[in-house]
Amino acid sequence: MPVLAFVSSILVITFEQVVQWKYGATGIVGLILLTVGIKAKSPSVSSVGAVVLALLVAGPAL
Repeated sequence: MPVLAFVSSILVITFEQVVQWKYGATGIVGLILLTVGIKAKSPSVSSVGAVVLALLVAGPAL
């Protein structure tokens, strides 16, 4: 099981780095809100995080 935990940690860190590289600090804030909301079982916090990430992915509407 330690190998599974190690691989899981590497994947999470890699995903966070990709989000930060592509979407900056706002992307990390959205990801943190989403993660905290899911862990705390708070639909409002996770929804705010999901909306932030969705707005970043959608980009500006022209």
